[in-house]
Order: sequence, then C-alpha cells, then structure tokens
Amino acid sequence: MKTITRLKPMQAIEESLKGDTGVCIVGCGTCATMCRTGGHEQVAAMADALRRMGKVVTGAMVIPTACDEMSAEAVNENRDAFNDAGAILVMACAFGVQTIAASIEKPVAPALDTLFIGKENGIGVYSEVCRQCGECVLDDTGGICPVTSCHKGLLNGPCGGTNNGKCEIDREKDCAWTLIYRRLDRLGRLDRMKKIHPPKNYQAVPRPGKIAVESGRGETQ
Repeated sequence: MKTITRLKPMQAIEESLKGDTGVCIVGCGTCATMCRTGGHEQVAAMADALRRMGKVVTGAMVIPTACDEMSAEAVNENRDAFNDAGAILVMACAFGVQTIAASIEKPVAPALDTLFIGKENGIGVYSEVCRQCGECVLDDTGGICPVTSCHKGLLNGPCGGTNNGKCEIDREKDCAWTLIYRRLDRLGRLDRMKKIHPPKNYQAVPRPGKIAVESGRGETQ
C-alpha cells in the first residue's frame, strides 16, 4: 500500500515560496520515491528548478520515511541546512509535510498533492484501493470495494450504463459490479447481492479523524 502523490504545478510551488530566498528540499524514500514524485532524481530536479527561480537551495535530501520519527532525526542531522533556509519544501505526502512541520519552527510548503491510498498495478501505474470511508462493505462485495472500484461509488449493483461488463465512463475498465458478481458467484455467495445498503454516510469518519484505543483490550473509545 502506498500514498499516491503528484507534483504540484511549478507556478503553485513558486507562489508558495514567494518571499523565501533560501529553501531546503526534503524528499521521501518510500511512497514518494515509488511514485517518482519525491525520490533522489526528483529532489535533484527540483533543486535545479528552484535555482533557476533565483532561490538558494540550502539543502536537498531524501529521508527514509518522511512521515515517522526519521523526520526529526533528519532535521537534527542536517540542522545547518534547515536553519539557513527561509522555508522547507517537502516532496512527500501530506502526512510527511505535517511531520516535518512539527519537527522544526520553519514555514513548510508541500511540493506534492496527496491523491489517495493505492496499490501499484505496474511500473508507475497506481489504482485507488481504499478511501478510508469508515463503512467497509467488503464482506458483501467479495472483497472488491465498490466505493473506489466503481466510478460512481454505487453500493447496490451496477448502473444502467454498464455494457458487456464494461464501465460506461471508462470503456477500457471492467464494471466493478460485474467483477463483484463474478467473485461472489465463484464463492457461492450471490445471496449477498440481495442485501440493500443504505445511502453512504459520509460522516461515518469524524473530521478531523481521531481515535483512542484502550491499551491491552483492543477496544476503541
């Protein structure tokens, strides 16, 4: 599983760094590297682009995982580069940006947009697998998520536009509910198709999300 990101337009990055001459660039060695949005090659290219804008790059690094305690260690190990910078440009997911921001009292700017949690289907090809909606229905759909697999997020079977097992929005894509039907048929659980799910409750997950787990009991409160 990976957090899927894409590079912001350079105009947006330049605007976010407006007024900041010195910039320290931080990439991520896990998800952003695999997405080719925050690895060594992309950090080096960003450093060149910032220099062409007239910025002074005080440091350019890729830390193993931007969203964990490695961020604080990286800040300490590269204290001069961070201290000399007017702003930190983070080429990682939003979680990584927030983690870096919590590690140093400096303005922090995201170089990437965080899109979704997904899996890699091929080199550089990703698909969304979970929207973290808080109401998982995978038990009734053969382990195939209709919220992310169906373009319309339908919970109770296919729309009228499906044709020969293909999606009406993307004719190259298999209809999610055709895949669900076939999976349930193979599992001998087609009766699950008869279950009617109520309209999606988009408030099932509180925002901002927060949960406390009681130690040793595995229960939430």
